[in-house]
Amino acid sequence: MSITKDSFGITKDGTPVDLFTLTNANGLTAKITNYGGTLVSLIVPDKDGKMDDVVLGFDTVAEYEEKSPYFGCITGRYANRIAGGTFTLDDVTYDQLAVNNGPNALHGGLVGFDKKVWDAEVVADSLKLHTVSPDGEEGYSGTLDVMVTYTLTDDNALKIDYEAMTDKPTVVNLTNHSYFNLAGHDAGTEVMLAHEMMINADAFTPVADENAIPTGEIRPVVGTPMDFTSPVPIGDRIDADCEQIQFGVGYDHNWVLKKTEDGELSLAARTTDPKSGRIMETWTTEPGVQFYTANWLDGFDGKNGSTCPKRCAFCLETQHYPDSPNKPQFPTTELRPGEEYHSTTIYKFMAE
Repeated sequence: MSITKDSFGITKDGTPVDLFTLTNANGLTAKITNYGGTLVSLIVPDKDGKMDDVVLGFDTVAEYEEKSPYFGCITGRYANRIAGGTFTLDDVTYDQLAVNNGPNALHGGLVGFDKKVWDAEVVADSLKLHTVSPDGEEGYSGTLDVMVTYTLTDDNALKIDYEAMTDKPTVVNLTNHSYFNLAGHDAGTEVMLAHEMMINADAFTPVADENAIPTGEIRPVVGTPMDFTSPVPIGDRIDADCEQIQFGVGYDHNWVLKKTEDGELSLAARTTDPKSGRIMETWTTEPGVQFYTANWLDGFDGKNGSTCPKRCAFCLETQHYPDSPNKPQFPTTELRPGEEYHSTTIYKFMAE
């Protein structure tokens, strides 16, 4: 493993931003900026050993500030949606969350963790990012101390460890929001839709309408377009005559992962690109994963002269379920003083 640091520019408020390049013994390379804890580039080999970048992104920090649809970033304090920007904890109602996605709070608010410049430190073979979110920031309670550690291993895996502590009761849900296309970040929609997806889940959380808030039901996937228990090309049923598909304009739902015990590190998904032979396994300690097919990208410019059309990539956002603070039947996202939040996700690559 080697890690180098370069400048990635300056934010609009004059804060310098760095870009860290992690390289493993096999030549895999991950480039991560401390702006938003963002994975800017991930270069992995195909079946013939050809290296290519498999995540969407931008060339400059200015573009991330101006137009990023959460490309590659750490989202928080609460990844995904909270209905109406409000929840109640210990009989106290928090109703000042930023409503930034229709009527809902999304991905931590107007200035979430994706827009922070994190403190960065190289420790051994890992990049450690640290930030402190003060009490009341974006309407959330408690001063939240957060550490995210990126490690690129010699078995061709990018490991992300999340840790957090609070001084008041609060809710926390952290994830990485990378957009993947295993044929290459600029390979386009047709190739992405040919990717074969397996999700290790027998159920999902259906949403009530186009605002994407779960109803609270845990619904079996069998007999529906949400069934990825065996590998299926992503595009096969993405426009199915199905209310859930229509609500999301494609896939944008949370799957309930099969676990033998809470917090178990287990396989969440296996994605294969037939064109390049690249395979990505997603492993996580989280109970859910949001599978999103980039339904709202509209063709804007990305890195290296590429464009980002609708459905040219997919996301696998490991997480607790959306709107859990308002759904007591879902696994809790509460964090209290004296407790430690810890979560691990691994994206592992191979080719055949």
